Amino acid sequence: MRIVYLVLAVCLLASCGDETPPVTHHHDINEGKTKDAKTPTTPITSNLGEVGTPKLMGVINRYYDLKNAMVATNATDARDAAQHLTLAADSLLTVVSDAATSHTGLKPYLDTIIRKTILIAAVTDATCEKQRVFFEAVSNNLYRILKETDIKNAGVYHEFCPMAFNDKGAFWLSNDPDIKNPYFGKKMLECGEVIDSMK
Repeated sequence: MRIVYLVLAVCLLASCGDETPPVTHHHDINEGKTKDAKTPTTPITSNLGEVGTPKLMGVINRYYDLKNAMVATNATDARDAAQHLTLAADSLLTVVSDAATSHTGLKPYLDTIIRKTILIAAVTDATCEKQRVFFEAVSNNLYRILKETDIKNAGVYHEFCPMAFNDKGAFWLSNDPDIKNPYFGKKMLECGEVIDSMK
């Protein structure tokens, strides 16, 4: 009988003393779903190969930064983005200028992009109107590079606004098919259409 009391006393002390919090069950938000491995994305390719293609993507991504600054009519961000785009274009220029490659025909386009982005960075214009003139040339030359390099799986959209520059019209590139017009910004944000895509 003493053993029964002793066991009960130990159990009572254990339950009163060092209490452990109740066990809670955390449910995974994906519970009930099959946990497959991530589907691999299709790699971005171009005829610039393994060295040139990442540098080309660097140019495209810096271009998007510049385009987004134009959409926001933010001259300071446009200046900074233009400086970064200049550096990215110069880095790609070293690849295509190599006489051993067959891409020296891209050099004039990159030279133009570098010249125009330097001008964008040098302009002081809170409205971005002067910067947008140079931005059009950057857009046109980058588009020609993308077509000549036969880029694939990059999700690039070629877009057009017919009302830009007093109805002359102007093109730009985007990673989104939804129109965000860099030539008018908030004034006519959705003016334009997708003309081509390099998906």
